[in-house]
Amino acid sequence: MKTIPLILVLTSLIFALIGCASLQDIIQPTAQVEPSSGAQALPPYSGPKARIAVADFDVKAAKAGGEIGSGLREMLITALINSNRFSVVERQVLEAVMKEQELSISGAADPASKVERGKIRTADLIITATVTEFEPQASGGRAGVGGGGGVGSGILGGLLGGALNKAHLALDICLIDTSTSEILAATRVQGQASDISGAIMAGFFGGWGLGAGLSAYANTPMEKAIRICIIEAVKYIAQATPVNYYKH
Repeated sequence: MKTIPLILVLTSLIFALIGCASLQDIIQPTAQVEPSSGAQALPPYSGPKARIAVADFDVKAAKAGGEIGSGLREMLITALINSNRFSVVERQVLEAVMKEQELSISGAADPASKVERGKIRTADLIITATVTEFEPQASGGRAGVGGGGGVGSGILGGLLGGALNKAHLALDICLIDTSTSEILAATRVQGQASDISGAIMAGFFGGWGLGAGLSAYANTPMEKAIRICIIEAVKYIAQATPVNYYKH
């Protein structure tokens, strides 16, 4: 009686464990919003915008620091502007703006480039975000039977000659009315992604870059998790913002 090749045994075991799921189903990045916003891809928009400001991110995750929070904030601002639904006012550079105005009225500046005072716009909403989870490698290990990371990275990774790594990011987001300080909406947004080494899907979420302090995660599952989380955050903010705030 001929010995059944090991590869056939392993293949049969995989299909038994995953119910004939495809490889794409295993490594497809996922996103979750709590409570569920039912968000779909945002359709094109050309109407009035809501005027908002994005506060500095509060970082409470053990594996993230201030630079991570700054980079995530940059990416959220970019994504909000690109959604064409928000006019974002920036407060981190307000001191520099005020200096330009002071220079203009001092008489030292060229009159042709005079900056008018009294036109700084205020936000109707402030977006706050707290980084509660930041796991660049939540699980994973070298591929091969008996390798770390469980069934996915051991058996499946062994067949494909890679390592299955997972990354996870979670943000707590609040929408606050600047006139009343009332919290209008709040949610928890999560992004999770997995990839077998060398199988990162280039350009999966478009060409906008990673924020400052996040370049170390380029072309890794963490990059996917970050982009998923930011995209889902924008969807939630757009849908949770009351209609009467879209007026500019």
